[in-house]
Amino acid sequence: MKIRFLWLFLFISVSFSSLYAQGTRSRRAPKHEMRAVWVATVMNLDFPEKPTTWSTAHKEQWKKRLEQYKDLGFNAVFFQVRPAGDAFYLSEFAPWSEYLTGRQDLPPKPEYDVLAYLIEETHKQGMEFHAWLNPFRATMNLDTADLSIRHVFNRHRRWVKRYGRRYYIDPGVPQAREHIRDVVAEVVQKYDVDGIHFDDYFYPFPVGGEPFPDSTTYLTWGIQNYKDINNWRRNNIDQFMEMISTTIKEIKPHVYFGVSPFGVWRNKEDDRMGSETNASVSSYDDLYADVLKWIRRDWIDYVVPQLYWHIGFEPADHQLLQRWWSLNKGDGQLYIGHAAYKIANDKQEQWYEPNEIARQIHLTRRNRRIDGSVFFRSSSVLGDPLNVKDTLRAYYEYPALLPEREGMSLAVFQAPDLKKVKNKRGDARIIWSPNEVNKEQPPYYYAIYKFPGAGVGDMSDPRNLYRITALGETESKYSLIDTKIQEGQVFTYVITAVNRAHIESSASEAITVMRKNGRVKKYKRPKPSKRRRSRG
Repeated sequence: MKIRFLWLFLFISVSFSSLYAQGTRSRRAPKHEMRAVWVATVMNLDFPEKPTTWSTAHKEQWKKRLEQYKDLGFNAVFFQVRPAGDAFYLSEFAPWSEYLTGRQDLPPKPEYDVLAYLIEETHKQGMEFHAWLNPFRATMNLDTADLSIRHVFNRHRRWVKRYGRRYYIDPGVPQAREHIRDVVAEVVQKYDVDGIHFDDYFYPFPVGGEPFPDSTTYLTWGIQNYKDINNWRRNNIDQFMEMISTTIKEIKPHVYFGVSPFGVWRNKEDDRMGSETNASVSSYDDLYADVLKWIRRDWIDYVVPQLYWHIGFEPADHQLLQRWWSLNKGDGQLYIGHAAYKIANDKQEQWYEPNEIARQIHLTRRNRRIDGSVFFRSSSVLGDPLNVKDTLRAYYEYPALLPEREGMSLAVFQAPDLKKVKNKRGDARIIWSPNEVNKEQPPYYYAIYKFPGAGVGDMSDPRNLYRITALGETESKYSLIDTKIQEGQVFTYVITAVNRAHIESSASEAITVMRKNGRVKKYKRPKPSKRRRSRG
């Protein structure tokens, strides 16, 4: 009887979820929206499937992942390039990751620039690449025998402290903070990343009643100015975040810098600015991460709070926290972190309801101060628990540009030149080029609009946004083939040029075409018929 009831419950829930998603599709989706997924490399959670030196395996797996992300409507990835004091790229400051090749500091064979390849392929799909780094986590366990001599544990042993079942770089050591600054600078300088991303590992999460072993560091660096060790720790992270922000902007001002903090900054009972929550851990008090201060000081460009609780969860309600963060986001952008890993995999029964993620996305779109969503994590999404992929396809049915970053001092391009739309075996081949004044420094990418009928429709409606080209497009000849034009149909095309801040140019001239007798040709409006006047 219990099994029969469970099946009935799942059937009703799946049906409701499908209807819920279909109902929201009729509402206009935003034209600009962050739709991202975290890709965890630590312990091979998401990529690669297993460690190997075989470079072909890395490349084929990444291409497959990108195709899957594209199918679900994602337009950005947050890829973990530094899991634990190591690197998914050839670094001066860290060894090759064991999660890439199976042994720390063992390069792939044949050796190639892994991170450059990952970024290039991501950009080809019209998706942003944000390099996700864990700044202070040094190891995932206490076994240090196989650590490379180039690992921070061996290079700078005094910086590294054991806490719980792992080792961490002590944020209280000024030279250690500068070392991480140099790690970030290397990535920004060498690679065409769109963003640098930190998660919630600053000071580590509390382990029982065990204090973090930095009393000696405090006596050396902090006690002169801070009588409270907690305020000193927060100041260490503040200094670190300001230094990272300044470094990134000095090297490449267009690179976005953001964090995904623990979802509760402080409980209101501890701070009148806090949220109406009863969380046992808070970002400010336990991780020493004063995220609101970073927002107010403009040290970060975006924030992705990890709101990994369901709607209605009493200690930390997802809906309440969405609203709280939207009221405290400052001038930067706000994306919501969703717990895809909890779907059908949590003790709370609400995570067995297929419409939970749909409801969360729906809430983000109702709040104009929220700029999109990021899902933790790749394998959890691609595993498709409770048909979450269908939910994403429904919400992300139409393409979306990334949110506009108006604070960036980047030139807005002139309208591109839409040269012609030619027949290509019954399909429409769209040909354009950058505006003459932009040919020395072409746009970052192009947005192609396709309107039914003869004439330009609503460019703010994403249903008319047909395609976003590869990011960093630099080809001398630009073209795209539209295979979705049927016999007798009339369509009008226009194109805009887009910069790295995702701000568009004005629209190009429009071209209207029709498919007739199996060929695409320029459409000519039929002349109005002349009626003969009656003589009677």
